Amino acid sequence: MVVQDSVDAPGVPLEPFLHQVGGHLSVMKYDEHTVCKPLISQEQRFYESLPLAMKRFTPQYKGTITVHLRKDSRGRLSLVATPLTENRGPFTVSTESAAVAIWQTLQQSPGGGALPLAQWQHPQRAHSLTESPATALLRSELHLKAQVPSLVEDVNGNLTEKGSFNPWGLRCHQAHLHRLCAEYPENQRHRFLLLENVVSQYKHPCILDLKMGTRQHGDDASEEKKARHMRKCAQSTSAHLGMRICGMQVYQSDKKHFLCKDKYYGRKLSVEGFRQALYQFLHDGTRFRTELLEPIQRQLQALLSVIRSQSSYRFYSSSLLIIYDGQETPQTPHGSNVIKVDVRMIDFAHTTYKGSWNEHTTYDGPDPGYIFGLENLIQILQGIHEGQ
Repeated sequence: MVVQDSVDAPGVPLEPFLHQVGGHLSVMKYDEHTVCKPLISQEQRFYESLPLAMKRFTPQYKGTITVHLRKDSRGRLSLVATPLTENRGPFTVSTESAAVAIWQTLQQSPGGGALPLAQWQHPQRAHSLTESPATALLRSELHLKAQVPSLVEDVNGNLTEKGSFNPWGLRCHQAHLHRLCAEYPENQRHRFLLLENVVSQYKHPCILDLKMGTRQHGDDASEEKKARHMRKCAQSTSAHLGMRICGMQVYQSDKKHFLCKDKYYGRKLSVEGFRQALYQFLHDGTRFRTELLEPIQRQLQALLSVIRSQSSYRFYSSSLLIIYDGQETPQTPHGSNVIKVDVRMIDFAHTTYKGSWNEHTTYDGPDPGYIFGLENLIQILQGIHEGQ
């Protein structure tokens, strides 16, 4: 599909996505139901050729969109995603310009402080926008020049960051912006993938990000990168369980905040520490959410069945999200609760399969490392279930 941008259309200001719990590139919020991330061709082709059976377990692919910077008469930059000329199918964007815009705006404001968010929104849109949580957070965190804290925790849970949002996404955002400012010219246009915001239906989304498989490097990795990733796997639960925690947030109903942990915490966990972390993910600070175990296990079993049927696929470095709502649902008139949980695969930049454009090696059968991880995850949850 040929994508054409409308020159006169008002731009859509992008915001950091506040529920990003893992990864290293900044994920941006396009609207309430859509997020965007830098376009990587291999990942785009995966979504475009996605097997039907896997669509239930991946975010909906919405296409791409162009993102670019605009400078006003005072030299201040804004990050703008340009809609398509017509409402014909999916949108089309790139994250790199977004990051540059926000970061350069902060750097160019008088006295080195950040400008109010409205000043780096598109002028035709700013007056009509209500202040979202991300906007409010940017006002407090960036306008006041507060540093986004690092979520480094040891296996004993020390130095846990407590707040109403997960700071990992903003940390990634700032780091990404530093790099983008050094590498890209101001007027560079970029493409971003547009994907379903899989947590948009949750009031207090509790998210566990698991890096799946016993191998994390892609077929095209350099020897140095390959060795680095193999070392991380060997020194973590990736080798023993086929998965490791890449990030998590769990809503604590007693204190009204999210308990957040990051990938550095996950790398240090033993097998028993992983089990305890999984237990903590399902605990709201007051009680263990036993009612979540059965629906999560059902979805994992269904995903396992799908993965076993995907011959030649290798999901290197991909993640699995487990999601539920920290806001408990009220009982129905019949006395039962509607339990909503979700299991989604994300991050396919290094996924390979027979016929993929940059296929280095053709593999036979389903992904053994991913299956190993899923089987262990189901077994650990079953053990927790039986202990309740």
